[in-house]
Amino acid sequence: MNHDKPNYYAMAVSAVLALLIAFPLIWMLLMSFKTDFNAARNPLDFSLGMWTLKSYKSVFKDQAYFLYLLNSIVTAFGSTLLALALALPAAWALTFAPSAKRSGVMIWILSTKMMPAIGTLMPIFLIYNQLRLLDTQLGLVLMVAAGNLPIIIWMLFSYFKDIPFGIIEAARIDGASVPQEIFSFLLPMAAPGIASTALLSIILAWNESFWTLNLSGANAAPLTAFIASFSSPQGLFWARLSAASCLSVAPILIVGWLCQKQLVRGLTFGAVK
Repeated sequence: MNHDKPNYYAMAVSAVLALLIAFPLIWMLLMSFKTDFNAARNPLDFSLGMWTLKSYKSVFKDQAYFLYLLNSIVTAFGSTLLALALALPAAWALTFAPSAKRSGVMIWILSTKMMPAIGTLMPIFLIYNQLRLLDTQLGLVLMVAAGNLPIIIWMLFSYFKDIPFGIIEAARIDGASVPQEIFSFLLPMAAPGIASTALLSIILAWNESFWTLNLSGANAAPLTAFIASFSSPQGLFWARLSAASCLSVAPILIVGWLCQKQLVRGLTFGAVK
């Protein structure tokens, strides 16, 4: 079989799938260059005569975009650092200090993601109210980190188990302590996997909407709340909503684009032996 010959069928299918995935983003971008009136009256008309920057100017003028952006950055990166600080020792223990109950613990960790978030909203809201964590960046960092922690532990566990145990065992024979074992041996070897896990955590935290909308207000609201602010009893302001969505999506798209090599390398870490 000639593996050098291009598979035009696979290329065509890939192109169609890529277009379907990108279509909502393209539609949102084109809609953002309209006015709310034209977006509602002629949603399919994208002629150059319709194009304007009024929606973007309105978003920057009427809304504190940079405050929402700062809150998103603090929430995404703060929750990622906290979750990694908790997940790294947990994944190390599950991988290199396993017990007979490891499978049960792993299933229990994953099962916490199966409960609908709405089922825990009321008790968490009451606890946050008592602790004065409502509408604070610290409260969002804690909640988002807790929500992403099971996924991060599972991802780190999958990367750590591909590291030869003989290396860790040799470090233990040489008298390495647990911190030395983690920071001097484990982290350098699993750096690609940890980097991809951190990137995924940042993306999940950036896109988190349920907890950010219910636990934040004027002070700590991130960009997800910024987008929701363009929905009102009078209706949806489609052009400004699209402009706000583009401004919210752009930073994380840029980060993903710049870090795509590290992300792919991390996701394929340990795949080739």
